[in-house]
Amino acid sequence: MAHQPQIKIPATYMRGGTSKGVFFRVDDLPEAARVPGRARDALLMRVIGSPDPYGKQIDGMGGATSSTSKTVIIAKSAKPDHDVDYLFGQVSIDKAFVDWSGNCGNLSAAVGPFAISAGLVDASRVPENGIAIVRIWQANIGKTIVAHVPVTNGAVQETGDFELDGVTFPAAEVQLEFMDPAADEDGAGGAMFPTGNVVDDLEVPGVGTLKATMINAGIPTIFVDAESIGYKGTELQDAINGDDKALAKFETIRAHGALRMGLIKSLDEIATRQHTPKVAFVARPAAYTASSGKRVEAGDADLLVRAMSMGKLHHAMMGTAAVAIGTAAAIPGTLVNLAAGGDRGAVRFGHPSGTLRVGAEAKQVDGEWVVTKAVMSRSARVLMEGWVRVPVTF
Repeated sequence: MAHQPQIKIPATYMRGGTSKGVFFRVDDLPEAARVPGRARDALLMRVIGSPDPYGKQIDGMGGATSSTSKTVIIAKSAKPDHDVDYLFGQVSIDKAFVDWSGNCGNLSAAVGPFAISAGLVDASRVPENGIAIVRIWQANIGKTIVAHVPVTNGAVQETGDFELDGVTFPAAEVQLEFMDPAADEDGAGGAMFPTGNVVDDLEVPGVGTLKATMINAGIPTIFVDAESIGYKGTELQDAINGDDKALAKFETIRAHGALRMGLIKSLDEIATRQHTPKVAFVARPAAYTASSGKRVEAGDADLLVRAMSMGKLHHAMMGTAAVAIGTAAAIPGTLVNLAAGGDRGAVRFGHPSGTLRVGAEAKQVDGEWVVTKAVMSRSARVLMEGWVRVPVTF
């Protein structure tokens, strides 16, 4: 019996913020996978090693967590005043689908460095030494991200002394500006608060009626008070991820919040929409020990936030959810704003791995809240580059 050899595709494995993913130039993909559809999804799932009923992704590049089951496709931008188009695919670990409904704020930090190194940014826009400004079109949500990438001797600088909680080693700082980050599910710039309220009563069967801030900024996010669901806001992953009842509760909250936000039309749709919306719970500052063993004192943070990603408590904080946190903190009356103690142009929040600072500029226009941009710093570096090999399965 004849066997087909694996195909090999140029790829780069990168860390961006507290996530890792496989990066591709769209022109390097097999022709059938250069456009959205079944062939592209099948290819990316096979690259990552999904669906895997064992939940380990042993036969692929994925790391069996939401932070490491990620793919990115980059192309030279067709948009005016942009350098590259960036498409993010969140690959389900145990199910056969790729979720294209949102962005990855962490991997956004790696897009600019990848684009420069791949020759997708005009050479005239890259200084010999200094900061390269890379204008990114985030194709999933139809928004602009501006990356400030350090360059030394004409090449992307990856090493440095910038420390990011959740990442073991220091690296070069990449500042990201998420421009006009409020967006609806189609990237059309929908209302920041889809219900029209900064706080709603969200009825969740089996849980109760919860106060919730449901916001579209960075990524659709449902914020609830930690105390209202039996937590303190100081929890680490083990306190939740090993508790099946807790995970089911969060998924129920997520489903009913998504329905209320208009992201789904019926509750059964949530099963095929794992990436968005996110659910997060907030609390006033308190001391705790981070997952690294580092002590976080109450005075080190303005508030505490824990967020769920792909059905599990995230080990740190998703970059897009950080944008939602910064935006909500800047708007009076949201649960995030109240937990932070009032109006703030920037907040430092505590998460399971430590703390993170994020800023946002929000204002009211004709009675509607809008955010002009959110700013935060991450880091990124290439982990491996060459080819990824894949059995032909599409």
